[in-house]
Amino acid sequence: MSQPAFAGEAPKWSLAIHGGAGTLDPDKMTPEKRSQYEAALQAALDAGSKILSEGGAAMDAIKAAIIIMEDSPLFNAGKGAVFTWDGTNELDASIMDGRDRSAGAVAGVKTVKNPILLADTVRTQSEHVFLMGAGAEAFAVEKGFAVTPPDYFATPARAEALERLKEEKVSALDVDHKFGTVGAVALDTKGNLAAGTSTGGMTGKRWGRVGDAPLIGAGTYADNRACAVSATGWGEYFIRVGVAHEICSRLRMGRESEQGIADGVMADVKSLGGDGGVILVTPLGGAFFSFNTTGMYRGRATSDGINEVAIFGGEEKASATPDH
Repeated sequence: MSQPAFAGEAPKWSLAIHGGAGTLDPDKMTPEKRSQYEAALQAALDAGSKILSEGGAAMDAIKAAIIIMEDSPLFNAGKGAVFTWDGTNELDASIMDGRDRSAGAVAGVKTVKNPILLADTVRTQSEHVFLMGAGAEAFAVEKGFAVTPPDYFATPARAEALERLKEEKVSALDVDHKFGTVGAVALDTKGNLAAGTSTGGMTGKRWGRVGDAPLIGAGTYADNRACAVSATGWGEYFIRVGVAHEICSRLRMGRESEQGIADGVMADVKSLGGDGGVILVTPLGGAFFSFNTTGMYRGRATSDGINEVAIFGGEEKASATPDH
């Protein structure tokens, strides 16, 4: 499905990214820490925007943005992933192409530097959608991925969070204060949508727990007829609501505004007891956020000239809603 043609108008592109949502306290955000997060978000936004502004594909743009966040220790994905109860880092990721709804996902991998690239390889080079654990790692080796030493992913801050969880017998929510899952969604100038999400899960997770991030329809969904969505938050609730697919389904029915639909689905999550947020882009070029927490690390850029990053609620300087 291509973009509708408007007389004298160049094809639109848009990109939205997130680096996690949760209970963020402005009083505890030092200027230095804020600057670090804003710089990391802007770098990811710039990487994806460059591809889109030069006529590149939405799939390539979201991978470029997510890789930068996976490589940053600031986010709970790739390097900087949280620890499981057993002191390991287990990574999950998923990706989806709105053109044909092809999708790939991996869960519980420990030796792949950029899980989003492995998820995309599952999408393009296998007959499957979802691979997990040792099988996903064997597939990675077969497809030429380097084996990354597990200690690459470990950071002192995440190790301390696990120790605090065990010593104080508090929940992962109390330790993390935020969900550091990363994601990106994009519309390219050919009218194609794509979405991707990557995470280390929840601090202290046990028994092979898997959240919404690698689940197509819960944490990630893309359909050229409706939208591209990536979610971050308390995964169990996002799975129960089927957040990403639910947003796209409601958009296809076209009875509400994009923002209204996203806010409504997030309200549903909250009514069950969950929290977090979503990013989405639409075929007309709109880039939207919705979160029911105090903050969400996020950014968006569009062909209309919007380029911004934000952390707390209400920080956006301009609307990213298209004029038509």
